[in-house]
Amino acid sequence: KLAPFVSVFFALTSFASIPFGDTLHLFGRDIPLQAVTLNVGILYVLAMLSLGVYGLMMAGWASASNYALLGGQRAAALMISAEIAIGASIMGVVMVYGSLDLQDIARGEGQPLLPRVFGSWIPAWGILTQPLAFFLFLTAGIAATKRIPFDTPEGESEIIGYFVEYSGMKFGMFAMADFLETVVIAGMTTALFLGGWQVPYLQASGFVFPWGASVALPHLAVVGLQVGAFLFKVVVLIWFLMLIRWTLPRFRYDQAMRLGWLGLFPLSILNIVLTAIVLLALGR
Repeated sequence: KLAPFVSVFFALTSFASIPFGDTLHLFGRDIPLQAVTLNVGILYVLAMLSLGVYGLMMAGWASASNYALLGGQRAAALMISAEIAIGASIMGVVMVYGSLDLQDIARGEGQPLLPRVFGSWIPAWGILTQPLAFFLFLTAGIAATKRIPFDTPEGESEIIGYFVEYSGMKFGMFAMADFLETVVIAGMTTALFLGGWQVPYLQASGFVFPWGASVALPHLAVVGLQVGAFLFKVVVLIWFLMLIRWTLPRFRYDQAMRLGWLGLFPLSILNIVLTAIVLLALGR
């Protein structure tokens, strides 16, 4: 009975350390726009996403059904392969911005990219500093959400899945946990690779453009633009993930495992090595 609640709980708490804005100054107080401020926010999100698989294994084991147990085992195997690829792909981002705090990474993405070359025209978003890691993280993130084309733990045409013995609201909670994980992956991708709450050329005082023009804005307007930009990026990513779900067919179980262990993971290690070489070449 606790399995659906475990899945939903860890999916909900995963979003806690993802910043959706900078800092709100209100009534003499500085309010960080982040539910939980952690200097190891990336590790926290990965830990919460990983713990969610316990609910799926509990559901498969307690259902006393071979099909449900097989679905739970598939979910655990898929989560392990996806989480390792996710962690390895994020290492390049951590090396570039020098922090495990998602808020620090989002602020670092607002800095100019190679100012000696491009001036202050191009912001240092993660998709520009870590393009390979972006695609690896997004692919592994789709696998971690157990949605098409990585829905082998469910496999309606094969084994029905770990929730085969559940119905009503408990089945709905399993579905809600999957959708919440999709939102978490979209939020993580936004914070790590798409500038988070950053708006190009928007600073604390308003817009400051590279050609010298500026537009002053009140503090609440700046915060509103930042939060709106974050939500817009997350919604666009969710739409993109749904587009993939509507387009691609399901991978076979062996194909999904091969992609995780022989595709995403080695490429993630290669990305770490290439990032280290580039940073050393730049004197960092």
